[in-house]
Amino acid sequence: MNQLSPIITLTTDFGIRDTYVGIMKGVILGINPDVQVVDLTHAIPPQDIHDAAFTIHAAHRYFPKGTIHTIVVDPGVGTDRQAIVCEIDGTFFVCPDNGVLSYLLQDIGNTAENTMNAVTIQNPDHFLPEVSNTFHGRDIFAPVAAHLSLGVPLANIGPLLQDLVVFPILTPRASGNTITGHIVKIDGFGNGITNISESTVADAATSYEIRVGNTRLKRVNRAYAESEVGEPLAIIGSYGLLEIAINAGNAEISLGLKWGDIVEVQRFD
Repeated sequence: MNQLSPIITLTTDFGIRDTYVGIMKGVILGINPDVQVVDLTHAIPPQDIHDAAFTIHAAHRYFPKGTIHTIVVDPGVGTDRQAIVCEIDGTFFVCPDNGVLSYLLQDIGNTAENTMNAVTIQNPDHFLPEVSNTFHGRDIFAPVAAHLSLGVPLANIGPLLQDLVVFPILTPRASGNTITGHIVKIDGFGNGITNISESTVADAATSYEIRVGNTRLKRVNRAYAESEVGEPLAIIGSYGLLEIAINAGNAEISLGLKWGDIVEVQRFD
């Protein structure tokens, strides 16, 4: 844990219209006024656990070890779903046990180098005095994150948990010269981010046909502006994944893109 400048990030579906985010920050700073609170995003679509899982997986690697990522996308708040803290290689995730760590846990399953410990959040000493049925972000997750930033060990939070909730993750499949993937996130610009990696389309000398719905694209752009304004395009985005976009436009609206849409990449060697 970085004791000199602990960091807590917040990822929620709360938006910024209401006071929910500010209240969570107030709780955190009331427990540890020296912590740095970073708004990762509060624009996760309401109750969209898949989007939250993709988002935290894509973003957490850019923070130093010891960061405490607090994720409150919690359609099961007030039910018997568990609240957890998961430590992965010295980074902490405070969240409901509802699948929001699925991408991260898939990474652990694919490598022997990662270490993971998880506990259920049960010790009320680290909650607010009164816990509501509808705002565990304020009453449980924020104070637990703040106590972790002060160095409280996992063993003081609750008992070990072996099995975490995960959901199936869409993965690309190959058949001959064709890779079939899916759109796994629509970003704020309306770009459709796929699960097809840059390495799949890394050879600039190779010809491609990229298909999504009725749209056919013949190349992968290096920049959005290589296509005319209003034209659909394919590009490798900042996540290192193939994206479907429209130059100066919104592919979600114009092309009718949505989560789970099939995207095919056919190579012509």
